[in-house]
Amino acid sequence: MNDELNGARSLAQTLVNCGVEVCFANPGTSELHFVAALDAVAGIRPVLCLFEGVATGAADGYGRMAGKPAATLLHLGPGLANGLANLHNARRACTPVVNIVGDHATHHRRLDAPLTSDIAGFARPVSAWIGEVTSALAAAAEGARAVQAARAAPGGVATLILPADAAWNRAERAAGPLPDPGPAVVPAATIEAAARQLRDGRKSALLLRGAALSERGMEAAGRVQAATGARLLCDTFAPRAELGAGRVPVERIPYFGEQIVAFLQGLERLVLVGAKAPVSFFAYPGKPGWCVPAGCAIDHLAHPHEDGARALADLAQALDAPPTPAVRMPLQLPDLPSGALDAVRAAQVIARLTPEHAIFAEEAITCGSPLLASLARARPHTHLPVAGGSIGQGLPVAAGAAIAAPERKVVCPHGDGGAAYTLQALWTMARENLDVTTIVYANRSYAILNVELARVGVGMVGERARSMLDLHHPVIDWVRIANGFGVEASRVSTGEEFAAHYASAMAQRGPRLIEVVL
Repeated sequence: MNDELNGARSLAQTLVNCGVEVCFANPGTSELHFVAALDAVAGIRPVLCLFEGVATGAADGYGRMAGKPAATLLHLGPGLANGLANLHNARRACTPVVNIVGDHATHHRRLDAPLTSDIAGFARPVSAWIGEVTSALAAAAEGARAVQAARAAPGGVATLILPADAAWNRAERAAGPLPDPGPAVVPAATIEAAARQLRDGRKSALLLRGAALSERGMEAAGRVQAATGARLLCDTFAPRAELGAGRVPVERIPYFGEQIVAFLQGLERLVLVGAKAPVSFFAYPGKPGWCVPAGCAIDHLAHPHEDGARALADLAQALDAPPTPAVRMPLQLPDLPSGALDAVRAAQVIARLTPEHAIFAEEAITCGSPLLASLARARPHTHLPVAGGSIGQGLPVAAGAAIAAPERKVVCPHGDGGAAYTLQALWTMARENLDVTTIVYANRSYAILNVELARVGVGMVGERARSMLDLHHPVIDWVRIANGFGVEASRVSTGEEFAAHYASAMAQRGPRLIEVVL
């Protein structure tokens, strides 16, 4: 290998210098100098993904758990386009990601070769920052800027375009990290105003997101609740939450708009802590999109770029709140079920047998409500849902989370329709020997869309329309698929079978898949 420092190696070393330890990659010809750099530079772990949506989803899962960015490596505009759905989820989750996209050599672009595209145009909707390496001499500086931008509160996708000649030409040096100012501190006047408002006796709730749902934030929120009686809420798909026994209970906002309206009925003040006011996920004929009660005041304690956990602690102090929360979730494990499996019985098995401090990369869709209800009183765990609503996130997020926290068991409860989007993640789990247990709920359907048919006002539905939501003919064989990707797998249809196979998966390390036939 040529030891001369080129743009790719200066960029890779800069990423290491800035604390980036993992690169989830699906490279092509234009990125091969950066691939070689990953071999030459110590300190960054390359992880091959068979599809760009797996790479971007894994970077999301890693960033949510590690609290710092991983890099991706994607091939030109079409490769970036393949990864956009999970970059959308990462954007909604405010996950730090350094998204490196290769491009043609600068002198080759004018030839309009088949893969030429508007990379920045593809990247713009999902990126908090976009930069381009204009020459190999600038690669290190742009890399440091990308990491700084990804880490800037509340976190986001920083897309760096790396032309092939900027990767292979000579560079001078790597760069060091740029300052990371961290989240802004909420002003004392805002804290004092919130304390006055919460003392006025109106029916109030705090809507928590981001750092406010960390253990530190929830402890402080529990103290505020003890002092004021305010309800503690979180978004339906809050990107990361610490849940389970011993934790401060937080009410999750329901999914459907009319459920949200009923859930918030009578509320007179909604205090946002790193969150936005709740709206309906979709528009429906004759149903509300804005779900906050009429006349309810909306106040901001902390905006997403501000330190919500610290703001809650400062608010608790301003309220002279008790030193500890008044309420904690009790441990209440369900009995193991018997007989044919449904979503409730499957949830009981998972809640009963999952060890402490597991990570749930959850995309259970229609099976999610009973699962979250059972897990609420189960052993303490971390919950990572589909933050942006784009399905096909669960398996990649599980892979990234397992790399970020290798000492913790990762469980991925997944609907079969969404799992089919990014099933290539199973191969990466096997290749990297990741400790992920995947539960595929095999109801052979896009079941949520059967629910939505009536909600959007569709009348009579014929056989052809129903067939668009049906996953029979042929039935997807998840055991054979997992085995083909190198993952041990089994199929269960009763509570007794599921309990035995799930207990075995919890007792061993490495990737495992269980197909739960409903």
